[in-house]
Amino acid sequence: MTQNGSHPLWWKDAVIYQVYPRSFADSDGDGIGDLPGIIDHMPYLEKLGIDALWISPCFQSPQGDAGYDISDYRKIDPLFGTVEDYEALIREAHDHGLRVIADMVPNHTSDQHAWFKEAMVSEPGSAARERYLFRDGKGKSGDEPPNNWQSVFGGIAWTREPERKDGKPRQWYLHLFDSCQPDLNWDNPEVRSEFESVLRFWLDRGVDGFRIDVAHGLIKEKGLPPYTERATMVGEDDDKTPSDAPMWDRDGVHDIYRSWHKLLASYPGDRMLVAEAWVKPLSRLARYVRPDEMQQTFNFDYLLCRWNAAKYREIITDSLEAMHEVGAITAWVMSNHDTVRHASRLGLKDAGARPQGIDAAHEQPNEALGLRRARAVIFMTLGLPGSATLYQGEELGLPDHTTLDRKYRQDPAFFRTEGKEIGRDGCRIPMPWKADGPSLGFNESGELWLPQPKQYKEYAVTVEEKDPHSTLALYRALLTQRKKFHLGRGVLKWAAPRENVVEFTNGDVRVVLNCGNEPVALPPGDILVASHEIGEDKMLPANAAVWISVSKA
Repeated sequence: MTQNGSHPLWWKDAVIYQVYPRSFADSDGDGIGDLPGIIDHMPYLEKLGIDALWISPCFQSPQGDAGYDISDYRKIDPLFGTVEDYEALIREAHDHGLRVIADMVPNHTSDQHAWFKEAMVSEPGSAARERYLFRDGKGKSGDEPPNNWQSVFGGIAWTREPERKDGKPRQWYLHLFDSCQPDLNWDNPEVRSEFESVLRFWLDRGVDGFRIDVAHGLIKEKGLPPYTERATMVGEDDDKTPSDAPMWDRDGVHDIYRSWHKLLASYPGDRMLVAEAWVKPLSRLARYVRPDEMQQTFNFDYLLCRWNAAKYREIITDSLEAMHEVGAITAWVMSNHDTVRHASRLGLKDAGARPQGIDAAHEQPNEALGLRRARAVIFMTLGLPGSATLYQGEELGLPDHTTLDRKYRQDPAFFRTEGKEIGRDGCRIPMPWKADGPSLGFNESGELWLPQPKQYKEYAVTVEEKDPHSTLALYRALLTQRKKFHLGRGVLKWAAPRENVVEFTNGDVRVVLNCGNEPVALPPGDILVASHEIGEDKMLPANAAVWISVSKA
């Protein structure tokens, strides 16, 4: 079978499906998903109608941050399988017409990486320490951190090494995330050379591209100047310019990605890079996808947008214009492994907000309303020109596990903030494949690394496959029509604005999204797909969407 998107530059309109291996499917019953589990479900993924899989990290790791703390970039962690299993996954995906995008984490390693272990027993100023960001402390005894930077996960961004046997002064190392994730020094040529070698290792095994974690964080401002704000990834209410944060979006990162672009271009098959770069404004974000750098960068402004038609129109317009300036496409996304699932966010009073927590101590989303809006918003996402990324389970309409008990939580962000931030565990719950049986079909043992909420039974694949009106059926229909009408390579033309309505034409398809609480009139044309039933009055219900054929044939 030929690969979906086999035309040149397949990534320009690809629909990419993020697989979070820990939670997708468990083949051996240990409670954690694995690579054979993904392989077993490849027919399901092909039938969905996607073009590529983004596989979240499954490299060797102590799992201090669920695999984003890598101790060996050329090995697969035994929790998930082996390198041979990864190679088999690539072959199986290709046989089913799907590309494979590996997740690369270059900002930091695990503290169990061989390099960091060597650094901890080496002298200050040694070559081993120069691979990381070790610094002397302040104060008479060096017992104060080198600067005031704070971790994304809470607390100070520095950890002091243990007492030295030789009695020499102890240094501090920088970690913008957890203390088990020391930041690498990307001004060191050895670091750059090593990662190019790692990329070649996986390219040689057939991966079609890489998602780059914290792509905007590799280079830090010279001298590591003080910064009074917390080093958050740019959020919805953060209007600071990139120059405000000396750990993010430094110009030097672009030299790295230009070299990686050349490396990937030396391989056949239009290999690609996609950036996780929380960067504002959009003109700065567009720099990551200039012709000689990456091919895609996730559009987080779109992900963070409230349920507001005027805001959607503004963000879509600004995004398309910014990317057009550098000849790039826009990569739309609504959910991932780091955010509250949009089916839950859209059910909040401040619909679409990115709350720090929605556990039992916080506002609980309206599950039915959130699902209704999630079913509607995908019409807009898949109707836009460019690429789109889906997060596993959103095709089922999965909500977050909003009341996950403290005793089950594993996210370091939860512990480093002493529970003030609820963390990301709720969006990482294992997939429900069956309505009955142990673990809802996630495995046959009943073991789970995170518990599934009771209502997940209603969202199981076996339930939705029997229902022609299910969210799964809706996604399959939309993905089929998206390919038929070549929407990913189309051109957006706005309709005359109407209050609470997002409406545009892409080729022969009119997309209409009603964000309001009252029905609105539909334009003429044959309905291709609708998120909810359309009555004889031809009115689009509240919180609903439709695709209409506007072909002149």
